[in-house]
Amino acid sequence: MEKRTIKPGKDIVASMVPNFKKNLYDLILENDVKEIEIDLEGVEMVDSVGLGAFIATHNTLSQNGGTLTVINASNDIVGLFKTMRLDQHFTVKGV
Repeated sequence: MEKRTIKPGKDIVASMVPNFKKNLYDLILENDVKEIEIDLEGVEMVDSVGLGAFIATHNTLSQNGGTLTVINASNDIVGLFKTMRLDQHFTVKGV
């Protein structure tokens, strides 16, 4: 089972999400990656479209027996994920 770490390095907002999601789907579907770790170092903001990308990635991984982990999230982003209860679906670790 292959694991990959993705480090966007910039805010996960509507303008960058299409490419971000495509890269994640390519890893899952074409490269048979089962574990994806998204390193949010340098990410200050995640908007609603960005949250959708995390949810879609989690769902696709789950359907394929995989897992999503988010690491190095700022306190604000950890708070957002907890408010949206996303931490109940996949692991979210702060800085």
